[in-house]
Amino acid sequence: MFTGIIQAIGSIETVEKLGDGYRLKIEAGGLDMTDVQLGDSIALQGACMTVVEMSPTHFSIDISAESLDKTTGLSQPGFINLEKALRFNDRLGGHLVSGHVDGMGEVILFEQVATESVNDQGSWHLVIKAPRLLGKYLAYKGSIVVNGTSLTVNQIEDVANGCLMHINLIPHTLENTTLQYLKAGSPVNLEVDLIARYVERMLSAPK
Repeated sequence: MFTGIIQAIGSIETVEKLGDGYRLKIEAGGLDMTDVQLGDSIALQGACMTVVEMSPTHFSIDISAESLDKTTGLSQPGFINLEKALRFNDRLGGHLVSGHVDGMGEVILFEQVATESVNDQGSWHLVIKAPRLLGKYLAYKGSIVVNGTSLTVNQIEDVANGCLMHINLIPHTLENTTLQYLKAGSPVNLEVDLIARYVERMLSAPK
């Protein structure tokens, strides 16, 4: 389990073919590796992966072709969000996150909110179109994970081919996550709220 609070921005250095999958070598950035062991889980762009090799500054994970097909941002070198698995005595600063990507969305709009203050950087308005099947799990003031980052949904719009969710991002979030690199058309990994999934199952299961 994770919280969706990004601990560091790392970078994929190499993607090498390995059997029917791939091995990714990752530079850990500012992630504290002192307590990481082989077999530990680390979320990369919101996708839970297992550490198979490590050093004080790098670690490697193995990923299947299926996982690459169901996620974005893990198939080539580039910056990625990193979060180590949650411990039972950790603070839950975001929300309960499983590290399993439910689907990919698309950035429709990403722009800074206008402000009258010259000293105020202001927030950013992010609009993402989620797949139609995920729309039922999205709610006003509910939680959503975007590329591993726990965010709050401010508005929902159901459209013919999906669901638009509006999110406000403060400068701190942009500075400390890979969300700063988003632009219109960017694909993103999405994970819906864990509790919403259970509620949907309870309501839809046979009596």
